[in-house]
Amino acid sequence: MTEEDFKLRLRLVFGPEEMIGPGKAELLERIARTGSIAAAGREMGMSYKRAWMLVETMNAMFKSPVVTSSRGGAKGGGAEVTETGNEVLQAYRALEEKARYAAIKEIEQLNNLRKPTET
Repeated sequence: MTEEDFKLRLRLVFGPEEMIGPGKAELLERIARTGSIAAAGREMGMSYKRAWMLVETMNAMFKSPVVTSSRGGAKGGGAEVTETGNEVLQAYRALEEKARYAAIKEIEQLNNLRKPTET
């Protein structure tokens, strides 16, 4: 069994409104790439309002903001993943990788208990 045969989705919950999982991690990656909260949200099929809400939640969770933004103007606005945001993303992705590696035996066991898929 290889990593391509399954997907492990990990959500780390710190409190009722404080969690990070695959969606927020992907949003951070897309903001870093596009330089825009709106564009990142659009790529993920979410509204601008939802993307902003997730960014605000993450900014409130950590000691310093994970994303900074500037309003539009003559040069347009934009967003940037901060050093803290990059650290959060790196730590989350490392956690995912360690969990995937540590759980491979159990994942294989569960896979062997599944019904055969029809093709």
